[in-house]
Amino acid sequence: MSEQQGAHFKRSMQTRHLVMLSLGGVIGTGLFLSSGYTVQQAGPTGAVLAYLVGGIVAWLVMMCLGELAVHMPDSGAFSAHASRYIGPGTGYMVAWMYWLTWTVALGSEFTAAAVFMGRWFPDIPGWYWSGLFAAIVFGVNAFTSRFFAESEFWLSLIKVIAVVVFVIVGAGAIIGWVPLQDSSGAALASPGLSAFWGEGAMSPSLLAIGTTLLAVMFAFSGTELIGIAAGETVDPARNVPKAIRATLWRLILFFVGTIIVIAALLPQSQAGLSQSPFVAVFQRLGVPGAADIMNFVIITALLSAANSGLYASSRMLWTLSDQGTLPKSLGRLNKRGIPMNALLLSMIGGFGALFSSVYAPETVYLVLVSISGLAVVVVWMAITLSQLNFRRQYLREGGRLKDLVYRTPCYPWVPLIAFAACLAACIGIAFDPQQRVALYFGVPFMALCYLVHFVSHRAVTQRSDHPNIAAEEKTV
Repeated sequence: MSEQQGAHFKRSMQTRHLVMLSLGGVIGTGLFLSSGYTVQQAGPTGAVLAYLVGGIVAWLVMMCLGELAVHMPDSGAFSAHASRYIGPGTGYMVAWMYWLTWTVALGSEFTAAAVFMGRWFPDIPGWYWSGLFAAIVFGVNAFTSRFFAESEFWLSLIKVIAVVVFVIVGAGAIIGWVPLQDSSGAALASPGLSAFWGEGAMSPSLLAIGTTLLAVMFAFSGTELIGIAAGETVDPARNVPKAIRATLWRLILFFVGTIIVIAALLPQSQAGLSQSPFVAVFQRLGVPGAADIMNFVIITALLSAANSGLYASSRMLWTLSDQGTLPKSLGRLNKRGIPMNALLLSMIGGFGALFSSVYAPETVYLVLVSISGLAVVVVWMAITLSQLNFRRQYLREGGRLKDLVYRTPCYPWVPLIAFAACLAACIGIAFDPQQRVALYFGVPFMALCYLVHFVSHRAVTQRSDHPNIAAEEKTV
C-alpha cells in the first residue's frame, strides 16, 4: 500500500535542521534588499531599535510555541494547537491564512529568482527559470523530509555565511581596520558609529518608526517553522527547545548586527530599495564582484524561502485534512512519509500566485499579498493565546508544572506581552496608508474562513445526527 490515511510523519530532523529551517524562512530578501529602506525610513538608531523590538517579540512568541510544540509535537503545529486550545474555527482560519502566506511567497520567490537570473542570462525568458526553480523545489520536497531538511540546511548555510562575513568585515571597517573607498576609488575615513548620534540618527516622525516596526515584525516571520517541523523531528522534547534557543539569538545577532553595519557605513541618503544595501556596502569596501556575489546569495535566499514555504504550506493542508475540514485525500502520506496531494495543491497555488503577480499585480495579487502580510501577526497571536489557554487547561486538569519538559517562563506575562505587541502591530496597520489595504482584505478573509468552517461543521454534524445518511455514506 503506497499511500496511507492517518499515517505518521517520519521523524528524521535533527537540531541543526530545525535551526537552519527557521533561519532559511527568515533570512531572505527582507534582510538582503529591504533593510536599507528600513534605515532610510527610521534613521540608523530608529532602525536598530525597531529590529531589537521585533526580535524580542519573536523571542516571546517562540517561547510560547516551544511549550506547545514539545508537549504536542504535530506537523500541523499552531493550527492544531489553536483548534484544540482556542477553537476549531480559529484553527481552520489560522491554517488557511498561513497556507496563503507561503503560497503567495512561492509565486514571489520564483518570479524574483527569474529576474535575478536575468543579470547573467538576459536572453533567456524569465518563465524558463521560474519553471526550473519550481521543479527543483518540488522535487526536493517530494523526495523525503530528511532530504528536504538537508537541502535547506545547505541553502541556509550559504546565506548565514554571507551575513556573518558581512558583519565581520563591516565591523572591521567601522573600527578602521578595513579601508573604505568612494565610487571613484578614493580612500575614505572610517565613520565609526557617528551615524547613531548625529543629525538624522532617528526619524522625527514616530509614525515612520512605528511603520518600520510593523515591517520588521513581518521580517522575523518564519521562526515559527520550528513548530511545524516538530512533528518530523527526532526526540522533539530535546531538539525543539535547543533549536528555539539557538535560532533566536542567531537571528537577533544577524539582523541587529547587519543593521548596525549598514547604518554605520552606508549614508542614509544612499539607503533604499534601488539596490541591495549589501552590494552598496561591499562596493564601499572595495570588494570585487560584489554585485555578482550578492546576486548569487539572493537567488539562494529566494530558493531557500521557496523550499521552506512549500514545506509549510503542504503541512497546513495536511492539518486541515487531518481535522476533517478538507478531503481525506490531502491527508494521505506516501511510503516516504510525504503528503504528496497536499504538496501538489500547494505548488498549484504557488503557480497561481506567480501568474497573478505577472498578469494582475494591482488586483488579485494585491489582495493575496495583503492577506499574507497580515497573516503572520495573526498566527503569532494565535500561538500566544493557545499557550495561555493550554497552561490554564493543563493545570485545571491536575497537571504539574515540573512534568512539562519545556515551560514558557514568566507565565502569563510572556504570552500576554507578546499578544499585546502583535495586536498593536495589527492596529498600527490602520494608520499606514500603504499597509492599510491588508486590513481591507485580510479581515474579511478571516471572517470568510470562520463562516465556511461553521457551515461545513454544521453540515457534518447534521449528517452524523441522521443514522440513515451516515449508513448510506459508509456503504458508498
